[in-house]
Amino acid sequence: MAWVILIVSGAFETVWAVALAKTEGFTKLLPMVWFAVGAIISMGGLGLALRSIPVGTGYAVWVAVGAVTTLAYSVSTGAESLTVAKAFLVLGIIACVAGLNVLSDAK
Repeated sequence: MAWVILIVSGAFETVWAVALAKTEGFTKLLPMVWFAVGAIISMGGLGLALRSIPVGTGYAVWVAVGAVTTLAYSVSTGAESLTVAKAFLVLGIIACVAGLNVLSDAK
């Protein structure tokens, strides 16, 4: 269950990252609210998951999930283009996360 919480909370990194960009330097109220909600859910889930996943592995997976989902969102909305190089590198991130999961010493 900790891995599910970790992955979901990592995906919530996308919420706060996108909202942060839309705050325009913390001058827009609604994006600031979404940023705060996304950050609380994301970091709260990370904290819960780290009860049974080693911190180094958990944090690396959390960041990777956030990076991959944020890129996927940016590509799907047309804010960013997906090149072959980006796709290859994202696959590398996913492979590394899978490797960390396999090698993790769960508490």
